[in-house]
Amino acid sequence: MSLEKSAGDVPGNGPTTKIIVLDDDPTGSQTVHSCLLLTRWDVATLSGALLDDSPLFFVLTNTRGMDAVRAAEVTREVCWNLKDALEKLQADGRAIKPIIVSRSDSTLRGHYPVETDVIAEQLGPFDAHFLVPAFFEGGRFTRDSTHYLLVDGEAVPVHETEFAQDSVFGFSTAYLPDYVEEKTAGGIRAEQVQRFLLDDVRGDSQVRLAALTGNVCCVVDCETQDDLDHFAQQLNQAAAQGKRFLFRSGASLLTALAGLPPQPVAAEAMAEYVRGGRAGAVIVGSHVKKTTAQLAQLLKLPSVSGVEVDVSRINDNRQLLLTEVNEAVASIHAAGKHAVIYTSRTEKTFADQQTRLAFGEQVSAFLMDVVRQLPQTLGFLISKGGITSNDVLSGGLALRTSRVLGQILPGCSVVHCPRDHRRFPQLPVVIFPGNVGDDEALATALTRLAGETA
Repeated sequence: MSLEKSAGDVPGNGPTTKIIVLDDDPTGSQTVHSCLLLTRWDVATLSGALLDDSPLFFVLTNTRGMDAVRAAEVTREVCWNLKDALEKLQADGRAIKPIIVSRSDSTLRGHYPVETDVIAEQLGPFDAHFLVPAFFEGGRFTRDSTHYLLVDGEAVPVHETEFAQDSVFGFSTAYLPDYVEEKTAGGIRAEQVQRFLLDDVRGDSQVRLAALTGNVCCVVDCETQDDLDHFAQQLNQAAAQGKRFLFRSGASLLTALAGLPPQPVAAEAMAEYVRGGRAGAVIVGSHVKKTTAQLAQLLKLPSVSGVEVDVSRINDNRQLLLTEVNEAVASIHAAGKHAVIYTSRTEKTFADQQTRLAFGEQVSAFLMDVVRQLPQTLGFLISKGGITSNDVLSGGLALRTSRVLGQILPGCSVVHCPRDHRRFPQLPVVIFPGNVGDDEALATALTRLAGETA
């Protein structure tokens, strides 16, 4: 099957358009609602998502927690199965026109261009791929092709933030054409990158979009959601004329492409999802400075009790440590308080990227053993950190799919376990990215769910 134009793609009988998001951690749904998150990508699961009523769904590949080789393998597997699912649905007379988005970090960390190269190889050809890392709720926007993060109200180029020092995904420039050249090792030179500046995004770019070809790399300015909403309309018009585009984006582009109405239950009212009004738990795996500051504020609440996981003990005293943590959590829950399970905050250094990733996998595996033994009467769960949240959904809770209810805070999605979940039926779970929110945000999310005042 060619994905350029489906057999049913004719006037009056066109295929359904579906936005398919390959998300390298589970936080990309942080601006949308009512859509499915998939932690499995077999053909049957993908086919069900393609037929779902929502205009988009997410495949949680978790590739940001992998090395580049494994990330490419996983992305290729998703593409193979997706192509198979689309072909089978078309053969059944249910043609679907896919819009493919490689969703990644709004602070420019992730396996670019590995993932977009694999998607282009498997599902192309594309006329262009667009880098649109904006995430307005988190204060990330792009101006004059430079990507910024708001820090205490000041716009700071992201290469001047802690995120650029990431030991796996570090980078030296926030000027996106130069970033592309750096990440592609010169495969795409900065001068080859097409820049869509604010005047282009807010104006009429139809002629220019129609002229794109050869999977040219484009970077997109945007300062507000209105900017992306307008540009998405132009992209859709170009696509209707036969252009095929691939996107590497933050979360805000998805809002523009999907055009969803407001979420069914307001953020302030999400306590109604809590099971029996009972106490909840928080799992904190993220180590960025923002998370540590938020954790400090959370632990000040009188209704919570902290349980620190000394990660240095995982290798040598794993079972004893697990028993200690589980018993502490059970005791806290029995007392009607919220258990906050967090990894020790001591900064560790690693000899290389592979060692760091392996250690992260060990820590996450331990935390997932904790999640599996959380009290069955738990009222809610908050997962802090992107990779941690992915592992909570796919491993700790063993969910094949879940549905996004909406956001409890800007950038923080709430999903729930299905009714037939073996241990936690209809448990609401907050996916809280590591680098989102002010210092009080984690405490705010908990008190909002618990119906308390901070």
